[in-house]
Amino acid sequence: MSDLLGQLAQLDRLAEPLRDLLHSPWLWLVVLLVSGLDALLPFMPSETTVVLVAVLIGPHPPLLALLAAVAAAGALAGDCLGYCVGRYAGPRATARLLRGERGRARHARARTTVERHAATLVIAGRFLPGGRVVAALSTGSVRFPLRRFVLLDAVGAALWALFSTALGGLGGAALTDSPVTALLIASGTGLVVAAGVASCRRRGPWRVVREGVRDGA
Repeated sequence: MSDLLGQLAQLDRLAEPLRDLLHSPWLWLVVLLVSGLDALLPFMPSETTVVLVAVLIGPHPPLLALLAAVAAAGALAGDCLGYCVGRYAGPRATARLLRGERGRARHARARTTVERHAATLVIAGRFLPGGRVVAALSTGSVRFPLRRFVLLDAVGAALWALFSTALGGLGGAALTDSPVTALLIASGTGLVVAAGVASCRRRGPWRVVREGVRDGA
């Protein structure tokens, strides 16, 4: 136990210099880019990045508000890019999908599901691993109205950014002397929430849409 505490203390000392970056415009650019690129590159650590920066900020509401705004803006921009990819690259994938009767049936079901459950797919997709990729590409590929997509995604991006910022901010405020411990606790909480929501991927609209996207790939 003492060895673990010692290792955490060493990591905390290594994390301290990162606080100096909070006033650098480059840090905010990184947050913006990572939050956006996660829409097409699911391995990008967008939530971890936001939580980490929030932990380092700690009990400073103005900086936390700035972080949430930057993260939400990046997420919205990235999702709109994913929507455009689905909209303009989708026809070729759809053409392959429509060659078979089974594929045509799945595509029709996916289109109907997107139209009926767009709010669930777009907003809840923010909290599912890879969910935002499926939501953006599927809505774009079935030519879901762009204006409505942007409105729904703005809500989802804002909720995601506020949630991630709040997790890190609360952890950083409670454990100001141990940012690594705060990060671990906040990240663990986020994983629990994601695991609870992830069951939606196995049923309902998510299952139908994922089948359509997978078969069209």
